[in-house]
This record gives sequence, C-alpha cells and structure tokens, in this order.
Amino acid sequence: MSSSCDAISSALKTCLLESDCVVKQGYLPSQCLKEHMDELPEQCQSLRKAMFECKRNMLDMRKRFRGNTVGMDAAKLRDQQKAPTQPIE
Repeated sequence: MSSSCDAISSALKTCLLESDCVVKQGYLPSQCLKEHMDELPEQCQSLRKAMFECKRNMLDMRKRFRGNTVGMDAAKLRDQQKAPTQPIE
C-alpha cells in the first residue's frame, strides 16, 4: 500500500481496536468491518470511507498525477497531532 494512505490506515486500526465491537463484544476488527459496521462509532465509519476513497484515488490516473489529496489531508492531521501546541500569551 502507498504511504499516502498510511495515516488513514493507522487511524482506522486504532479506532477499531478501541471500539465496543472489539473491546466489549470480542469480535475481530475484520469481523467488525464486514459484519457489524452499524455498531461501530461514527468516527470509524468515516475513517473507513476515507480509506476507501484513498485507495480508489490511488488507481485514478488524474489523482496519481496531482497527488492523493485524501492521504495528504490525513498526513497533515497526523503531523498536527504530533506537534506540541504552544499556549497563546
């Protein structure tokens, strides 16, 4: 998989592992994605859709030429989360 989708992939994995479907009900993350999608939190559902869009854009030649914007947005979010915020004086 391309590195442009890595940020979304890791966020989706984290979201799935912290969801009630995995933690409380004991299902595998793959089972939650396939069979129990309606039980997942809204954040996980939106990350799944973003992952689908990122993978689809990797196949679109126009998007490949211009760059995968879905993946770039996720990378920016990841960088913002890593950077410490400075208090405003």
